[in-house]
Amino acid sequence: MIKDFKLKPEEISDIAVGYGGCIATDMITVHGKKVGYMYRDEPNNEMDSGWRFMWGKESQKYMDEPSNHTVYDVNTIANYTPDIKEFLDAPFGSAFERNSEGRLVEIED
Repeated sequence: MIKDFKLKPEEISDIAVGYGGCIATDMITVHGKKVGYMYRDEPNNEMDSGWRFMWGKESQKYMDEPSNHTVYDVNTIANYTPDIKEFLDAPFGSAFERNSEGRLVEIED
């Protein structure tokens, strides 16, 4: 399936380079929603940053469908939601969600 991404390749700039890969849902990259929930797992391989990015309102059924999430460079997702950048150096096991004021804050996962 061909995905129609919200940002075109020429709209992606270098704002969070060198972090490696991550997994993000289509709610962010296709539908243009801001990252509303992010957590960092232990990496699966040397290319993986461990970061997982979601809008935060995806249903379990949505998450269970593999075609709804894809591997991206962390820089790509930072272009969709630039305010994630300040948290990208957080240790494995960290989790953040958007609060009622619209700011990402650390939570106990």
